Amino acid sequence: MSTRVMFVSPAMGPALREARFPVADGEEPYGHEKAGQGRAADALDGVGLRQAEAVAASLRDRAGDGSPLRATARYVSPTPRCRRTADVLGLAAEPLPGLAPCAMGRWRGRTLDEVAAAEPDAVAGWLTDPATAPHGGESLDHFLARVGRRLDTLSTAAAAKNADTDTDTDTQANGTGTGRILVVAEPDVIRAATVHALGAPPAAFWRIDVRPLTLTELGGRAGRWNLVGGRPLHHGHHGHP
Repeated sequence: MSTRVMFVSPAMGPALREARFPVADGEEPYGHEKAGQGRAADALDGVGLRQAEAVAASLRDRAGDGSPLRATARYVSPTPRCRRTADVLGLAAEPLPGLAPCAMGRWRGRTLDEVAAAEPDAVAGWLTDPATAPHGGESLDHFLARVGRRLDTLSTAAAAKNADTDTDTDTQANGTGTGRILVVAEPDVIRAATVHALGAPPAAFWRIDVRPLTLTELGGRAGRWNLVGGRPLHHGHHGHP
């Protein structure tokens, strides 16, 4: 049985707009370890909130089989902006630690420009060697492997669930046997999942852009994934220039 994993990126917020390294639940931006300091930057801003509400309204208009986000299981990266996006979209989603953003150590919550000014050699090494983690967190190699394992595990779990229940909408409707999983995920998680799905080298991670509130779909199963593109989240976007 094949699986469709639908990744939705979070709505815009100050940290995303400023391209700050992500901060996971339970963490604080480096240098703001006192509880509550620096957390506002991870929330959605006014623009992001309005955009998410517009998508939510469109999804309500397409409720049922017409919704692009119908799924038998829903998950969310454990970060404030992903959880907030899921809430605004009306998605009851389970946090998955395996889909947390890359652990950035002392760089978390800072911009690349800030870090490059303070540690130019470390940044240069990090951008060219996927095995290094000069920030004291997670290397790109480790991050890609972690997300890849979780993606394959989601596929296996979806297959087992549908074998037990046979309640998936697509299975009932057309016999295709396709499990549907929705994940509101950090952009770097979506990029890592795409690299894994395509069997691309780690350097491809830096060549993928994920815009706010967009849908990235991966179809297939562990060991054989395809990238599926072009579906809009709401009526205002038709997926064409």
